[in-house]
Amino acid sequence: MRRHSILVDRLTVKTPGGSQQSILDELRRVILDGAVLPGTHIPLAEVADLFGVSQIPVREALKTLIGEGLVAHRSNFGYSVAQLTPQELREMYIVRETLEAAALAASVANATDTDRAAVVAAHDALQQAIHDDDPVTYHRQSREFHLALTRPSRMHRLLHMLESAWNVTEPVQSMVHVSPDQRTALHADHLQMVELFLAGDVEQLLVTAEVHAQRLNSVIATLPTDTGLLVAPNISSAQ
Repeated sequence: MRRHSILVDRLTVKTPGGSQQSILDELRRVILDGAVLPGTHIPLAEVADLFGVSQIPVREALKTLIGEGLVAHRSNFGYSVAQLTPQELREMYIVRETLEAAALAASVANATDTDRAAVVAAHDALQQAIHDDDPVTYHRQSREFHLALTRPSRMHRLLHMLESAWNVTEPVQSMVHVSPDQRTALHADHLQMVELFLAGDVEQLLVTAEVHAQRLNSVIATLPTDTGLLVAPNISSAQ
């Protein structure tokens, strides 16, 4: 039977009849990669047919993704990639910024030479993406850069919450949809953060991180609300 689902066409099945965990991992990968837009329908039966399983493990995997904020379910409409309202997106960025700030002091104190090298490497990858005018790579590397700054904190529960918050915002692919000038301005903040991290200047790093967060919030506020990335204002206000 011919498939019409964009999401199903993006899924990769290595071994038909795989486990519920493999189905969960693959669905999560496609959503986090930005391969499909928020709001994209997830056809339960087609996904099950593709993986060569009954609908039960697919439904359980989707329930897990609902709990992670990546999938939505509506009666009579089925499952879809979760779509945030503009306000919800702003709130999730505040969550991300708050958790990152809470980890930075410990990161500076605990960072090893390997950790510091990882921060520099992540920044270099961002710089290359700017040079190549590659917004998709820039978006992905921006996440890696911020996580590289916080991983040395060794605050594992906090880091898990931070990654979960990042995941909720990933389907929007924010940095792909902002202007090159906005990405360049944000990247200038990144350079300062690297220098302060390497210098061990926690006080100024936190100040710069706050300035960066304010700039980022301003940039996010410019994202269009009529392209399907976010719930349109008239729809969100009607719910």
